Amino acid sequence: MRYAKLLPLLISTAIMISFVSNLAGSGGLVASAAAAENAAPLKIDKLDAGADRIIPGGAMLERIATGFTWVEGPVWVKDSLYFADIPANSIHKWTPGAGVTTFLHPSGYKGAHLYTGIEPGSNGMTLDVRGRLTVAGHARRDVYRLETLNPDGPITILADSYHGKRLNSPNDLVYKSDGSLWFTDPPYGLQTQKDTDPDKQLEVNGVYRIPQALKQKPGTPPSRLDLQLLVSDLTRPNGIAFSPDEKYLYVDNSEPKKLWMRYTVQPDGSLTDGKLLYDATADPRPGSPDGMKVDVEGNIYSAGPGGVWIFTPEGKPLATILIGEKVANVAWAGPDRKTLYITASSSLYRVHLNIAGAPLVAKH
Repeated sequence: MRYAKLLPLLISTAIMISFVSNLAGSGGLVASAAAAENAAPLKIDKLDAGADRIIPGGAMLERIATGFTWVEGPVWVKDSLYFADIPANSIHKWTPGAGVTTFLHPSGYKGAHLYTGIEPGSNGMTLDVRGRLTVAGHARRDVYRLETLNPDGPITILADSYHGKRLNSPNDLVYKSDGSLWFTDPPYGLQTQKDTDPDKQLEVNGVYRIPQALKQKPGTPPSRLDLQLLVSDLTRPNGIAFSPDEKYLYVDNSEPKKLWMRYTVQPDGSLTDGKLLYDATADPRPGSPDGMKVDVEGNIYSAGPGGVWIFTPEGKPLATILIGEKVANVAWAGPDRKTLYITASSSLYRVHLNIAGAPLVAKH
């Protein structure tokens, strides 16, 4: 995710947050009635006729909540959408009919020293097969799991270092059906967001695997010696997802090159045959490759320049859903898993599509 380029919007966003908070009274941020009812015909940049199978005619884009700064990491849990507002160092919860409440604060940085960066919060989130919320801690520089949906309940740290050096700032994550957890680790949660940051201990911005994440007992320390570095040659690895059959791992790179990569997953968890799926570096529209998910047919839905990009499993671009704000991430929800929720800068959006989203964890 890239928040630094949004700084010119901070003042106007702060005014918006104040306005929405006033609507909510002492209850904190909620979606206003106007936002909840804000729907408009979906705008797309169609690149291939195959998009017609995915995007229904007359589709509407709904803005369901607004007034945030830079929202990320959406995941549907039971009856609500959980998402991070990174600059606010918070995880919020949106529930239909009830609006937005703050679930966890602080969700990221909790250090004793003043954090002078712009992204102190947590980032991507997912669920394991037991329904436990797992969080890329970002400015916490770890990956952690909530053992219950009680924000005051126990938290288990799944990863915080590699070969004795602190992680940069875990960004996004995904479980595999064998119980392993895979995550990206660019430096965006560090205070300068640069490779030269004085707090950066690792030379690489890697993609990692925690082999036995699901089996780690609540409250126990991470199995630090077991953490595996799988990819070390991406400058800013960000979004991550498996194909539905888990034969492939998709990882995108945010900058300076805007790339989507595909790797073949071997039985031992290693990755081979890294392949460039698509290069959008030349696209001048705001936004970069970021969070992504797949549908049951293997199509890829990813944040990118201009909005949400839709690719075939082979990397052929089908369409871009145009949002009007920089998109950070997406999530599937709804009884048929055909509703795509979108986190984009100051707002939450959703659109109903034709093909169901793949479960967060494949079952084989």
